[in-house]
Amino acid sequence: MTFIESLGAAWAKNNSLLCVGLDPDPAKFPAHLKGRPDAIFEFCSNIADATADLVCCFKPQIAYFAARRAEDQLEALIAHIHAKHPGIPVILDAKRGDIGSTAEQYAVEIFERYGADAITVNPYMGRDSIAPYLAYADKGVILLCRTSNPGGSDLQFLDIGRDGQPEKLYERVARLVANDWNSSGQCALVVGATFPAEIARVREIVGEMPLLVPGIGAQGGDVQATMDAGRTANGTGLMINSSRAILYAGKDENYAATARRVAQETRDTINRYR
Repeated sequence: MTFIESLGAAWAKNNSLLCVGLDPDPAKFPAHLKGRPDAIFEFCSNIADATADLVCCFKPQIAYFAARRAEDQLEALIAHIHAKHPGIPVILDAKRGDIGSTAEQYAVEIFERYGADAITVNPYMGRDSIAPYLAYADKGVILLCRTSNPGGSDLQFLDIGRDGQPEKLYERVARLVANDWNSSGQCALVVGATFPAEIARVREIVGEMPLLVPGIGAQGGDVQATMDAGRTANGTGLMINSSRAILYAGKDENYAATARRVAQETRDTINRYR
């Protein structure tokens, strides 16, 4: 199945719009894992095993692995999720964005080396920098649009309208992706939960396209406002990400069970507003 097909199947099978972000910080691991050479894999795979029936996707952030020379553990983690939880797509949060020849190598890295089902990318350099990812028609390409961080407004909210017609930069990105770049139907957009009005605007522009929504949990985004703004007519269309609030809810050897409880509470909260 393609990424979009797998996502749709996971929405239905698990009755979930929850995406669990896998951002492993060894300083926050339970004491029994600290100092182990495979601690990152062990921590993340246990979280994945405990929550796989509650999510629509997982989203490991590549920087947390690369900073600790743990790329081999990232490869093993994605392979583990695919083997143990088939049908749950894995988004590798890498936010790549470079010229076409370099992007071709990044695409090989993400899709062939790591085996990810989708990647986050930066659209700033235009379509030719995105084309190498789009060439993998079964994979998802998730483009930054209106991000959850406060500084996102420095550029994304600039008015770039012409001929008296106002248009924000994030709106131009949404329109470009929906109308010009998504010819294979494999694209999605990142829109932060901290900006529900912009989620609604993006939804208006892109129709049924999936939105990856960071910013609930530790970043304080409101679940009801996010759902009201972004869900599609059938109550799907969203991958609502929570990372730290789930990963580090537990502090002891039962951390995975605690993470499961918080993930279930989060999924059920989301579902109340579907």
